Amino acid sequence: MRRSPGFGFEELTRDGHARTGRFTTPRAVIETPVFMPVGTLATVKSQTPDEVEATGARIILANTYHLWLRPGPERIAELGGVQKFMGWRHAHLTDSGGFQVFSLADLRTIDDDGVSFRSHLDGSALRLTPEESMRIQSLLGSDVAMAFDECPPGGGPAEVIERAMSRTTAWARRCLAAPWRDGQARFGIVQGGTDVDRRLRHLEAIGAMEVDGRGFDGIALGGFSVGEPIPEMHRALDAVAHRMPSDRPRYLMGVGTPYDLLRGIAAGIDLFDCVLPTRNARNGQALTWRGRVNLKQARHRADEAPLDASCGCPVCTRFTRAYLHHLIRADEMLGARLVTQHNLHFYLDLTRQARQHIHAGDYATWSTNAAQAMRDGDEIGKGDAKKA
Repeated sequence: MRRSPGFGFEELTRDGHARTGRFTTPRAVIETPVFMPVGTLATVKSQTPDEVEATGARIILANTYHLWLRPGPERIAELGGVQKFMGWRHAHLTDSGGFQVFSLADLRTIDDDGVSFRSHLDGSALRLTPEESMRIQSLLGSDVAMAFDECPPGGGPAEVIERAMSRTTAWARRCLAAPWRDGQARFGIVQGGTDVDRRLRHLEAIGAMEVDGRGFDGIALGGFSVGEPIPEMHRALDAVAHRMPSDRPRYLMGVGTPYDLLRGIAAGIDLFDCVLPTRNARNGQALTWRGRVNLKQARHRADEAPLDASCGCPVCTRFTRAYLHHLIRADEMLGARLVTQHNLHFYLDLTRQARQHIHAGDYATWSTNAAQAMRDGDEIGKGDAKKA
C-alpha cells in the first residue's frame, strides 16, 4: 500500500496498549499521543497562532463545512491555503464535513450519493459529496484531509448504524479515488457505534481499503461522544483502539474530557481533538490537575492562588483566581482568552506527561492517580453557598 510522500509514522515505545510515536508531515514533526486544538473557522477561538504554538501544539484542526460557507475554499486557496491564511506555521488537519451530517440533522437530507444541506447561515441549498469534500480540502491545503463519512447518533437503531457504515465505506472508496493534492494525506474513518463487532468489521474494511494501490495514511474512530453512555464508549474503545493498524496514526475524533484522553491513550490512541477546552473556557470553567474550577463561583472572589500551582503556563504564573473570577463575572473578553490559554496548555501538558510515563513504563499507575486527583478536587456540581 502506497502512502503519501512526505508523511510517515513511527511507533517509538509501548506500555501495555499505550504507545508513543512520531507523526511526520511536510510541515511538522508531531510527537504522539497528542491533543490537537480545534480551529473550526481557521482560528482557535480567542487565541493567536503564537499563543497556540506556545502550548506545544504542532497540529490543529479546521472544518471543511464551515470554511466552505465562509470565506469559501477558492478564496482561501487564492490567499495561499489555510496555514498562510491564518498565520499558522505548523500542520493542519481538516474535518470532512461529516460531523455536520450529524450535528445539522434538521437541515440536511442524506442519500447514497451525498448530503443536501440548507445553510445554517442563510438557508441556501448546498450539496456535499465525497468528491466535493476532497475538492474543498484540497483547496484549503491542509496537511491531512479526512474522508467524508456519515456519523450516526449514539445509541441509534442497528439498521441506522449499519446503513451509516455502508455509506461510509462506499464514500471512503470514492474519497480515495478522488484527485490527490501533493503534500496532503488522507485519513479514513471507522463507524459502528458502541458495538465492538461492528467496529471491528468496519475497521477491517477501512484499514485494508486501497484504490489504485493507495490506501489511507491514518485511521480514525468517528461516531463516539454523540449521545451514547460514556461507559459504553470506553468499553468499545478499549476493545477496538489497539486493533487499529499499528503502522499508521490512530485518531479518536471529537472525544475530549481529560478522563477520555487518559482512557484513550491507555487503549492505544495517538491523536485527539475536542472543542471542550475552548468552549468550557468561555463558560468560565478551567481544567486543572485538581479537577474543574468554576471561576464564576464566589469562593474565588479573593483567592490569590493561581488556577493550578503545578501549571507553568503564562496564566498560572501571572494571574490569580480572584482576577480571573472578576473578568469572568464582568464578562470581559480577556477572561475567556486567559482561561482558554490555560486549558490548552493543560491539555498539551497532559499528553506530554503521558508520553513521559509511557516511556518510563508506569503509564497505568500515573494515569490512575492523575484521574483520581482530578475527581477529588473537581468543583463542578459541588455548588457554592455564597452569592457572587
